[in-house]
Amino acid sequence: MSSRVNRSTVPNPAEDVDSPRDANSNGSGNNGAVAVDTGRESASDDIYEHGNTPSSLSDADTSDTDGNGARERLLPQSNNNGSTKRNHVPGSLQLSPPPHRRQSFVDEDETNVLDSKPDKEKPISWLSLPRKSQLAILTIARLSEPISQTSLQAYVFYMLKSFDPSLPDSTISARAGILQGCFTAAQFVTAMIWGRIADSHFMGRKYVLLIGLLGTSLGSLGFGFSKTFVSAAIFRTLGGAFNSNVGVMRTMIAELVEDKRYQPRAFLLLPMCFNIGVIIGPILGGVLADPLKNYPSIFGPGSLIGGKDGVWWMKQWPYALPNILSAIFIFTSATAVLFGLDETHETAKYRSDWGRKAGKAILKYLKRDRSPDHYHPLDGTARPHTAESIDLERSVNGSIPPTPTTPSIPRQKRMPFREIWTANVLLTLLSHFALAMHISAFNALTFVFLPTPRAPEGSRRGFFHFGGGLGMSSSRVGLATAIIGFIGLPLQIFVYPRVQFRMGTLKSFRAFLPFSPLAYIIAPFLVLIPARVYLVWPALAVVFFFQVISRTFSLPAAIVLVNNAVPHSSVLGTVHGVAQSVSCAARTIGPILGGWGLGLGLKHNIVGAVWWALAVVAMLGWAVTWTIFEGSGFENKKVESTRELAENEERVDR
Repeated sequence: MSSRVNRSTVPNPAEDVDSPRDANSNGSGNNGAVAVDTGRESASDDIYEHGNTPSSLSDADTSDTDGNGARERLLPQSNNNGSTKRNHVPGSLQLSPPPHRRQSFVDEDETNVLDSKPDKEKPISWLSLPRKSQLAILTIARLSEPISQTSLQAYVFYMLKSFDPSLPDSTISARAGILQGCFTAAQFVTAMIWGRIADSHFMGRKYVLLIGLLGTSLGSLGFGFSKTFVSAAIFRTLGGAFNSNVGVMRTMIAELVEDKRYQPRAFLLLPMCFNIGVIIGPILGGVLADPLKNYPSIFGPGSLIGGKDGVWWMKQWPYALPNILSAIFIFTSATAVLFGLDETHETAKYRSDWGRKAGKAILKYLKRDRSPDHYHPLDGTARPHTAESIDLERSVNGSIPPTPTTPSIPRQKRMPFREIWTANVLLTLLSHFALAMHISAFNALTFVFLPTPRAPEGSRRGFFHFGGGLGMSSSRVGLATAIIGFIGLPLQIFVYPRVQFRMGTLKSFRAFLPFSPLAYIIAPFLVLIPARVYLVWPALAVVFFFQVISRTFSLPAAIVLVNNAVPHSSVLGTVHGVAQSVSCAARTIGPILGGWGLGLGLKHNIVGAVWWALAVVAMLGWAVTWTIFEGSGFENKKVESTRELAENEERVDR
């Protein structure tokens, strides 16, 4: 027969300590078992590990009767440093502290629940990012696209020239802008559709991302083997129509990294991949384009690889080689997504994923000889992260884990489409449009402006009336555009996180965006510099530095602001899809208008007009940033969904 302390009665501490109790006052016999209610585990943790008595645990909570009915106590005493600890009175029942729980081996990103240092005091670093393995796969997938997109920019001028050598430079510039715009125009039409599909429970984020990668890979192959401008434009359009990867990746990052303290670094991964792609892509395209002409001793007639007539397919399709390598890289990243990436959709993540199962089986097979002593999960134990942690904790505490059961997750109702578009969402998308427009136009103009031949001597008629380009070769164009990545990557890794942490997302956005119009204003004056390497390259680096420092702080800030403006988690993919559509519209209009404007400038000997118009667009976008605010995001709704999931798991366990 057990005896339990009545917690509604609070005895006098002095009387409790100094005077013994009658055995019959609260006891239940000599052989009665004593049941001590120690309260919550957190309360006992607080007593034994920190020396504090929580308010929920009164003096009565530490008293009980022994087997003979005599009441004993744990005496509170103060030590030399002022903290309180419990001393055991001889003959009393000793409460042992709860076992120290080891960190789970199941998830590398699980937080140690016994860490005494609060999260707010921990420094935010790249190594502290949660879900690093998942972010790494998304990074690889994102990296494959800018490599493919920027590699063609090193040779697109010469590729279009090879289609019809009789075309003037102004027409080539306009067609280059059209090719650039075909991809983004198709994205503009389909991105919101893919965003809605990614929000649906039957598809989810992962499958949409896979479709986008495979579509981009096929489009890259078709573009490389094109022989006419029309076929090249068709394959560029095809690749863009199936590609909504940026919006889906932003959505998945937002769901993987819900803590706003880590989001600036997490969202910075995508622009970082772009800068890495800007380094690798143009160099790859410039080096591998037209290999028979650039490396005749290796691939040309009479060479070891080329044989008597040279490599025939390189002669037929001189710009196929860089596109083949790009397609292989994209396909490899799609394979990593299939086998290694988890679904993050709120309900679709609970369905069976044969790709992840196959990936885990392959990983287990590869590790079988290196780590013979390790834990093997039981068949069918794939559960959400929270369920794994709960079951592991139960097993550590000594109880037998229950039979794993996947809870039936209620489908979350989507917010009505018309209610998504708050004033802050619309203004944030408008600033996003202006940013994407002038950055994409700058990229398109640069890759045409650099290889355009210099204007004849004496063609200048005034301070603003001058024309021509810098007359660089394809290899030098690739090297010049790689400078953008060389400048941007260190800024993104070392400078941006610290400045953003001190200034905040919106303030840093407003502070650094004006560097873009400054770069656009001075860019056309490069043609007035004498054609000397030691003069042209430093001046070009200054222009690139101003533009890159602006985009380094603007691009991730724009992503974070769009994400935090989302009014509800059920429309997260939709809003990011619309944001990508808006960005694609801007990246369609920007290069097309930029190429058209550059063609007019070259024709009428006023090449700077298009650059200065770009500066006006950038300044208007900067003005819009003063009308928006950084929202709180969808995190509150996410907490509600998490609570519903926890309650559902409790019902299943019961």
